[in-house]
Amino acid sequence: MLEPHHDGSELYVSNPAPRIGEYVTLKVRIPNSYQIEKLSVRIMQDGEPILYPLRRSSRKRTDSWWSARVEIVSASTNYRFLIKNGKDFKWLNSAGVFTREVMDHQDFKLVSAAHPPRWLRSTVFYQIFPDRFAKSATQRALPSWAIPRKWSAIPALNQSEVSQEYYGGDLDGVREKLTYLKKLGVKALYFTPIFPSRSNHRYDASSFDEVDPLLGGDESLIDLRNAAARSGIKVMSDLTTNHCGIGHPWIQSALNEKNSVFKEFFYWSKKSNWGYVGWWNVPSLPKLNYKSMKLRDLMWGRSDSIVKKWLKPPYGLSGWRIDVGNMTGRFYDDNFNREVAKSIRAAVEDTNPEAWLVAENADFYSEDLDGFGWHGTMNYNGFTKPLWYWLNQTPREFKDGFGLPLPLPRIDAGAMVSTMQEFAAGIPWRSLISSMVLLGSHDRARFHTVVNKDVSRNLAGVTLLMTYPGVPSVYAGDELGLEGLWGENGRRTINWENKTSWNKDLLQGYKDLIALRSKSHALANGGLRWVQIEKDSICFLRESKRESLLIFVSRGKAKVKIDLRKYGYSIAKTLYGPPMKGRSISINSKGPISGIWRLA
Repeated sequence: MLEPHHDGSELYVSNPAPRIGEYVTLKVRIPNSYQIEKLSVRIMQDGEPILYPLRRSSRKRTDSWWSARVEIVSASTNYRFLIKNGKDFKWLNSAGVFTREVMDHQDFKLVSAAHPPRWLRSTVFYQIFPDRFAKSATQRALPSWAIPRKWSAIPALNQSEVSQEYYGGDLDGVREKLTYLKKLGVKALYFTPIFPSRSNHRYDASSFDEVDPLLGGDESLIDLRNAAARSGIKVMSDLTTNHCGIGHPWIQSALNEKNSVFKEFFYWSKKSNWGYVGWWNVPSLPKLNYKSMKLRDLMWGRSDSIVKKWLKPPYGLSGWRIDVGNMTGRFYDDNFNREVAKSIRAAVEDTNPEAWLVAENADFYSEDLDGFGWHGTMNYNGFTKPLWYWLNQTPREFKDGFGLPLPLPRIDAGAMVSTMQEFAAGIPWRSLISSMVLLGSHDRARFHTVVNKDVSRNLAGVTLLMTYPGVPSVYAGDELGLEGLWGENGRRTINWENKTSWNKDLLQGYKDLIALRSKSHALANGGLRWVQIEKDSICFLRESKRESLLIFVSRGKAKVKIDLRKYGYSIAKTLYGPPMKGRSISINSKGPISGIWRLA
């Protein structure tokens, strides 16, 4: 049975970023099979609920649209819909339809703050771990910490050496591969840290004031950014606001100078073997203390602050990914996280209103996505994890399988979708669509390994990556079928000299799906309606004002029939996957299959 539907997309909300005092039209779609005596929207105003009546604005063959014009009176507006028929009632909130009382935390939410950059909507990112993507011919003297490795060598499994293995990838090498990236179809590059450090991963910054000379220094970043811009590609990077590295002048001064002004930048403990507190007790990562106003000023307050400097010419980065954003500013009874997030957001918008601010959050904490701080998060919990649990073929224990002390779980599609819905419920729609969706990253096993090198199953994951709400990010080499059982083992180089190792079928699938994602109005601006969920397959709609798409994905054998008549649609064109036509689709496959169809 069809259910009433609303989300924060353009079909349902006239203005997703209203100012206080402005009016917004809210719409809800109700199946014509519903018996309705009265329909209202419940809005929290000054801490108390107020009901506003909705009126039918249009009626179609299968459903009707109801709308209400409401005034926005607070920075965050919570609302849900009441469907009344005689003594019966139903609530529609962001978690679904309920015939019981529901709680406010899963209401729909409108936020009166600047909207995230609109260019995100049609952008596919490409994540690059600089040491491993491509190297130029420039020879550079190695630092004392580096253990040189041949470009063709697989990263060692010796835990004590993983952060010191040095392959020599640099920014000039990336610039030389821009033609490849343009043909792939990506529109933005996301780099893990590019600042000097004492490791290959560079999350232990020795400075925030310059690009690592091993990567080519500031000039190489400027050259890359300018060349990328000419190819229509944006560039953003990683920033560790939670900690610096032990080589940073701040901590060195605090340790070695009795009256150092930088002592207040850190936490100190007699229980620590080093005197200072290391993030997760790692001595190379001193935890930053945001009680310090001087630290705040250097990080984001000043006109030449770290956050602002790199967003300005001549560098012109298009945003920041904040490392462990969920932990930044949090330590025991200190909790400056919301202040930090809002302050960095204000600094970013003041410098470049079109820059993206996305935070890592390995475990979901809904208040971090209220719409006033980070634009979004790396959506591990509401996308990557449930997708891995659904698409992995055989339970196996990955070393970094999201921290679970058990083999990677295997769940059915119903459990996957429930997790996705739960993540999306209770956060603003704009926080969902501004969050990064990803199949893997430098911290995880390679997705091709997760699906046991099954190309069809891999492409099922890629189809979801490119069609689910959010900002897709491809980890460099995933499109070629690179493998890896855990993070460092997966940080493998790309063989540019001998392309016989590249998985051509997988690469072509990526190109096709990236192109579709980049051009589709529905995938950029549309809402999400789940159509059919079976154990081994899912089907959903992405609908905007200009386009409607049907997406189907299965992880194995599938025998499914979907009647589009009850949604008022028919197949207009096959965009990806098996050709279909008419007012229904029938799928009878022997293995994983994906399809995307434009609807009429």
